[in-house]
Amino acid sequence: MKRFFAAAIVLLALVVRPPSVAASVTRIEILKVEPKQLPPGSKDAGAGPYEHIFGLIHGELDPNDPKNALITDIKLAPRNASGKVEYVAQFSMVKPVDMSKSTGILWYSVVNRGGSMAAASPEGHVMLVSGWQGDLMPTATNITIKVPVAKNPDGTSITGPFMLRFTDRQANPARNTIALRIPRDQPSPYPPVSLDSSKAKLLAITSETAEGVKAASTVIASSDWAFADCSTTPFPGKPDPSRVCVKNGFQPDTMYELQYTAKDPLVLGIGLAATRDINSFFRYESKDASGTANPVAGRIKWSISDGSSQSGTFLKLMLLLGFNQDEGGRKVWDGMNPHIAGRLTDLNRRFALPGGVTLLYELGHEAPTWWEDWNDTARGRGTSGLLDRCRQTNTCPKIMEDFGSSEIWGLRHSFSLVGTTAKADIPLPANVRRYYYSGVAHGGGPGGFSVNGTGVVAPGCELLANPSPSSPMYRALQHAFADWVTKDTPMPPSVYPSLADGTLVKPASGAMGFPKIPGKPMPDNLIHPLLDYDLGPDFNYRDQSGVASQNPVVKQVLPQLVPRVDADGNEVVGIKAPLQMAPLGSYLGWNVISSGMFKGRLCNNNGTTVAGYIPFARTKAERLASGDPRLSLEERYHTHAGYVTAVTDAANKLVKSRYLLQADADAMVEQAKKSDVLAERN
Repeated sequence: MKRFFAAAIVLLALVVRPPSVAASVTRIEILKVEPKQLPPGSKDAGAGPYEHIFGLIHGELDPNDPKNALITDIKLAPRNASGKVEYVAQFSMVKPVDMSKSTGILWYSVVNRGGSMAAASPEGHVMLVSGWQGDLMPTATNITIKVPVAKNPDGTSITGPFMLRFTDRQANPARNTIALRIPRDQPSPYPPVSLDSSKAKLLAITSETAEGVKAASTVIASSDWAFADCSTTPFPGKPDPSRVCVKNGFQPDTMYELQYTAKDPLVLGIGLAATRDINSFFRYESKDASGTANPVAGRIKWSISDGSSQSGTFLKLMLLLGFNQDEGGRKVWDGMNPHIAGRLTDLNRRFALPGGVTLLYELGHEAPTWWEDWNDTARGRGTSGLLDRCRQTNTCPKIMEDFGSSEIWGLRHSFSLVGTTAKADIPLPANVRRYYYSGVAHGGGPGGFSVNGTGVVAPGCELLANPSPSSPMYRALQHAFADWVTKDTPMPPSVYPSLADGTLVKPASGAMGFPKIPGKPMPDNLIHPLLDYDLGPDFNYRDQSGVASQNPVVKQVLPQLVPRVDADGNEVVGIKAPLQMAPLGSYLGWNVISSGMFKGRLCNNNGTTVAGYIPFARTKAERLASGDPRLSLEERYHTHAGYVTAVTDAANKLVKSRYLLQADADAMVEQAKKSDVLAERN
């Protein structure tokens, strides 16, 4: 990391690039090569042994190249002697030692909030990760990138409005000092222009709607708080641009909102171009400008990318802004899989917060997240779609989009299906396949077959945590996706909720058909609202880029839809694990907060929705005694053997449809056999 921003980088055309194309990856610096083992439980397909290569990618970008010009503030970034903007990114690659055993696939996984090193692929793919999120603090285990700070042409600091929201739980033990943190508990990279608290505003909010209407809030007098550390020094404490302290301490059940003028924005959009160039280098080039060999040169036939949650939203932004075309005009990825990704990463704007999720005032839905062109009349933004730029350059990849119930409830994913009006389905283009996992948490649950599910109530929530998995079906789809990209083998049919077939409805219990279960919450008024923000005249909404000249102001609340459910409260559409096809209860994409200021609202953890589970009664007598309208386990399966038969039939059906691998099906059936479902009681 000490080598970040080396003073001199040689500018040479790479061997296989046209002479007119400037080098972007100027130097690959390999710091470590070591043996790598397969993940536990993996079966080697014959490609091993494997090795791990870790190092740094030194790169530079021409700010005047139209392919880079979309990067916000790149023309205000410092330049080297060649007039280029530099970056240094970490990378981690795992490959077969004998590359003749490789599949020829370069599989790039976008790291999530720094993530971790690459893992070995049992199939023999070359696995690659690299840093892209420039606001992360480097650690011993994460993967980061160093990007420059933008400055005014005269060298002075660029400034702009900034807002942070936090609760007393983030305060020190004395409850009087809070460090300025951006989403996912990262130190804020954006200090205030002034430590004078009269030039900022701190609000204490004790009642607020999900749409941001403050029913009860107080502006704390500037004399009663400070940009300072009061943990060891009495108020007003020791001046500190990275902390805030309050004279009378931070109060419980209160949301605090700090509005101030920040300075020195990072040029975070460079992460998009760096990812493009790193993948292009390993796919196409033989060596860097200094002669260091590409360790997989000449062995890559196809390139695929995947990203989960935040990293999936990064892929969508890459595609929207045209970064699947490298500086030589070549396609970067043949296939792209944004997994459980319901929005676009807030990366390419001034003072961006790419670690944000879906909380109030966090961005991600300003540009289209639908694949086909569609007219956004509700916001007056015209006709556009995610594929506009790649269609113009013939660089669109094959796409597998997959997501589940919690993405609908907490990440506003129906926005991608029905747009901002929710009146009609937006069609899928021919190069896109879409898969929906019914009734699962974000990323799915741990699986297993138990009447009590996980047996754990999610912290801060009312209902048990949803155990239903999605990862076994995801594995099967990823296998099929690789075959579609490399062999043009057809994928299993897309499956997802829609207005056309009546499986996508308004988020209200009546429209959904949700049963009334005694003592349990209903889904009414739970969905995270889809908000249309005013960010000022300098923001490019269709590209989700540019400069927000004001903190977000809610203009309107846009409609959303959710999947219809059956009499058990389980969704009627989508790919279901055997655990749901032979259900033990109601598997929900939502849960509710159990106490505090936001009691009764959608329960989440760091902005990620926590999914709930309501088990069935064991016997008919127990069901009738409680008034539960859902059939008991006894009425459904009669015996333990009957339940195992139901699970076996469900697993076999999924395998036949290619939504489940045989090995995963066999493992699930064995779990069902060993389960306590309708087992004889001693």
